[in-house]
Amino acid sequence: MSKCAVILAGGEGKRMKMNKPKPLAEVLGEPMLKWVLNSVRRAGVEKICVVKGFGREYIDEFTETLDFPVETVFQAERLGTGHAVMQAKSFLEQCGGSVVILNGDAPFMDEETIRDSFEFHKSNGNSATVISARVDDPTGYGRIVRNESGEVVAIVEQKDADEKTAAINEVNSGGFWFETEKLLSVLDEIKSDNKAGEYYLPDALKLLLQKGERLGAFTAKSSDTVLGANDREQLKELENIAIEKGYKC
Repeated sequence: MSKCAVILAGGEGKRMKMNKPKPLAEVLGEPMLKWVLNSVRRAGVEKICVVKGFGREYIDEFTETLDFPVETVFQAERLGTGHAVMQAKSFLEQCGGSVVILNGDAPFMDEETIRDSFEFHKSNGNSATVISARVDDPTGYGRIVRNESGEVVAIVEQKDADEKTAAINEVNSGGFWFETEKLLSVLDEIKSDNKAGEYYLPDALKLLLQKGERLGAFTAKSSDTVLGANDREQLKELENIAIEKGYKC
């Protein structure tokens, strides 16, 4: 079974008070991006593409230090996660099989979650599977909306959530498995007609649903898989969690 990965690493680290991309902020002395890449590799995925944006030269410098090959593509404008994945279209066409798409600034997305979510994805015959987690405070995250049978019917971003949807505590980790061919079939159909004017990758799931494709959500054992950092204080919190729980890059 062919597997590949697209890692989104175009975010700016302005609130981190650093001039490098946010995924290069370090947890326990290693860039968050390296934590993600190592988990992907340990989960058995070797074909990897990193989508770079702000400070792309720093991403290039970083990837040159790795002892395994990583392809990179450039997102000139930061117009959302769907737009970022669009930049990797050529990579996806070459990849085939299944693709996992992850955020490069979520260091605790571990190999077990990546591997188990892939097995769930394939065993259920899904065209797409979102990796979710249940959290105490879902503020800021996309909500996983299920029907009475427990099937995923939508992922609603915080900005677009009504009061009932905002109360849901199962959230999108930002990680997805797709059958690559199915993702490519809807990627160019994603639109930016939302409050942020961005191309949301979760809209690919909505488009697949409309085509009658099977979707699913794999709930990670640990809510830590969704954690990232937007400022120095949150970065320190990640370090404290890593020390307390014995996480290693």
